[in-house]
Amino acid sequence: MKLNDRTVVITGAASGIGRALAMRFAAERPRGLVLADLPRQHDALGALVESIQSSQAGTPGVEALAMTADVGVEGDVRALIAAGEKRFGQVDVVCSNAGLIRDGDEHTTDADWQLNWQVHVMAHVYAARAAVPGMRARGEGYLLNTASAAGLLTSLPSATYAVTKHAAIALAEWLSVQHGNHGIKVSVLCPQAVDTPMIQGRAGASAAANDGVISAEALAQCVVDGMDAEHFLILPHPQVGEYFQRKGQDYDRWLNGMRRFASRLGIENEATRARGPK
Repeated sequence: MKLNDRTVVITGAASGIGRALAMRFAAERPRGLVLADLPRQHDALGALVESIQSSQAGTPGVEALAMTADVGVEGDVRALIAAGEKRFGQVDVVCSNAGLIRDGDEHTTDADWQLNWQVHVMAHVYAARAAVPGMRARGEGYLLNTASAAGLLTSLPSATYAVTKHAAIALAEWLSVQHGNHGIKVSVLCPQAVDTPMIQGRAGASAAANDGVISAEALAQCVVDGMDAEHFLILPHPQVGEYFQRKGQDYDRWLNGMRRFASRLGIENEATRARGPK
């Protein structure tokens, strides 16, 4: 997938990975970008759109549209796709990227479990519902869903994060199988630690950072390369692929190793301890 002259929708675009994707995609000269985030990110979105639309070193800017949306609400996601179609004629690429950190374990409230589920899983479902029919009619399209290395491995401090990220990858697999023969490509982005506000000060972040923290800009370049090659798994940390293979080869050995790793880092039940006494 080449991004030149394509219309791209990116959620979670105001900061972190989403912002880096928007800036890097703009360099590929797309037809237009629809950039979305929560209402509280309105000013940051506006500044991003202004930057992308401004000419740089004599090169004309790229047309971009800022929209506020809650990806956990289907109507908001449908509105993003509709806006892209109205403004630019069609939507070629949907980067369902928005995410959150709300760590928890089996004792975490149903409300927090549901919040993780809506943002990390249902948002991808809503994006596919809205975008896939048009893509199938045209015989081409691309879904890029941001998950995490936690979806292939686990998240030591957080069951809510690990479980919903696993589900996000399972959904992407299914979408690829069902729609791949109709010209729709699917990639799932599975990084470990990325230098964004999401990991700063997070309990247990040392586990994800064990293989190094990469910049959001380096990740965005990895995404462009991965989409060009149309890889299903986009792994900015290559070690994740090796760990995933080891997990599949001997699940019990992998589980024992993760227990030892958690003990060494001192983060068993960290999410529970962080809540304090009831």
